[in-house]
Amino acid sequence: MYEVSLTHSEFPAQDDETIRDTTVGQVLREAAADAGDQTGLIECREDGSIGRRWTFAELLSESEDLAGRLAAEFRPGERIAVWSPNIPEWVIVEYAAALAGLTLVTVNPAYRPAELDYVLRQSGSVALFLVPAYRGNPMREIADEVVVGIPDIRAVYEMNDLATVRQRLQSKAPLPVVKAMDPVQIQYTSGTTGFPKGAILHHRGITNNARLTLSRIGLTRGQVYLNPMPMFHCSGCAVATLGTAQLRATMLIAAMFDPQNMLDVIESEQVYGLLAVPTMLVAMLEAQASSPRDLASVGAVVSGGSMVPPELVKKVQGAFGAEFCIVYGQTETSPVVTETRLTDNFTDATETVGQPLACTEISIRSTDDNKVVPVGVVGEICSRGYCNMLGYNDNPEATAATIDNDGWLHTGDLGTMDNRGYVKVTGRVKEMIIRGGENLFPAEIENRLLEHPEILEVAVVGIPDEKWGEVVAAFLRVSGEPLQIEDLVVFCRETLAPQKTPRHWVFVEDWPLTGSGKIQKFVLAERFQAGEYEVLSR
Repeated sequence: MYEVSLTHSEFPAQDDETIRDTTVGQVLREAAADAGDQTGLIECREDGSIGRRWTFAELLSESEDLAGRLAAEFRPGERIAVWSPNIPEWVIVEYAAALAGLTLVTVNPAYRPAELDYVLRQSGSVALFLVPAYRGNPMREIADEVVVGIPDIRAVYEMNDLATVRQRLQSKAPLPVVKAMDPVQIQYTSGTTGFPKGAILHHRGITNNARLTLSRIGLTRGQVYLNPMPMFHCSGCAVATLGTAQLRATMLIAAMFDPQNMLDVIESEQVYGLLAVPTMLVAMLEAQASSPRDLASVGAVVSGGSMVPPELVKKVQGAFGAEFCIVYGQTETSPVVTETRLTDNFTDATETVGQPLACTEISIRSTDDNKVVPVGVVGEICSRGYCNMLGYNDNPEATAATIDNDGWLHTGDLGTMDNRGYVKVTGRVKEMIIRGGENLFPAEIENRLLEHPEILEVAVVGIPDEKWGEVVAAFLRVSGEPLQIEDLVVFCRETLAPQKTPRHWVFVEDWPLTGSGKIQKFVLAERFQAGEYEVLSR
């Protein structure tokens, strides 16, 4: 624990670690030079079986070969999108793109055509790497339909078959010089205009953040880290992928989360650590209770992405026999800014999100005047340091609204800090919904529902849920008789991923309004939880 005594909620950057000017490609090259014969990546297939394995040297060889081919086809700084679940080829494409000086655009494999179209256009992507289909989503068919209308897209590659990709990219070119502050990824996060914003992350931010995050859980050389988190999130492609490489640990990449399969591979591969959102942990606890495995290898379980109840921490510690860490951050901060420690007492480990990581400043600032508040007072959580994004892609207004003139990134989350620098998250300034660790954006769902001819007004809010943390509830004012829920679900699913489709539906005749006429969403949520509405649920 950092020893500080604060009177105001501003935690100074601690210098017990060094921020290095590293790049993603450099991380892999250093791992191959230092531990070339060590296993760096293991494949866990959808059925839970163990597939291929790569040493760090083999990963580098394949990544550099593909990078040379990409360098012959694309210019440094161009953007290529990856639309795929967790497969080993994701890792190779990530490293290859970074070595070639390209910016990787990460895309959720559950996206429907309108969502894919938006991300490809907004990011300015020039190529798309995908798999043909995943969990019933016909991705190749969707891509063929979408890219016809996007002239910037020069090629579509099926990345599950890299041998064919290499045949198509026959020429090779020297790799460019890549700098630590160059853009490396664009990840799409919370939006207020109906669609997400593209956070531009740099090499220096995601490489150092990954190393510091996994160092705090005690991951060391030769240990195995299970990654069931999606690679299109920072938790997968940054923390897990780049953290394990820098600590010379092995990443076990899971193609699909299945609680029984995850427990099996923890036992068979002697996993030391894993990061999973609360929903995943609840499912694994149920699976362990029904069919116990030997989980003695596990030393640390990490969670975040939504509130982690103390009771869940107790159950995980009991079932896994491991310590528990909670992380807090967001895509715009590469992603982690605070983290509890294995040595924290139970109260700190369950009721806070820990102290800031090294070399990161955190402050709690008044939402009225942006001044730092005294310890214990609620304000907006703000971050400053190496991990902050470069900005939002092609959106200077949103960038200026998020990063102030003094370099403080405003997270949109409300919280407090005590005199030791431990942070608590108390709520959100933003209206983002976190369902099972995935960020959902009300404005996007509202815009889709407003396309329905009989819906006059709509408000989408997050409602607490034991399984998912939060689920989507839609409050509707319609022109005629209440609509059929089944029809509304079909309407939403035409353009939205399944998790964005509302779980609860409420038809209202009027709204709780502010003095300026805005709908008070928090009042809707309070009335919902108080049972004041007739709720239709699917």
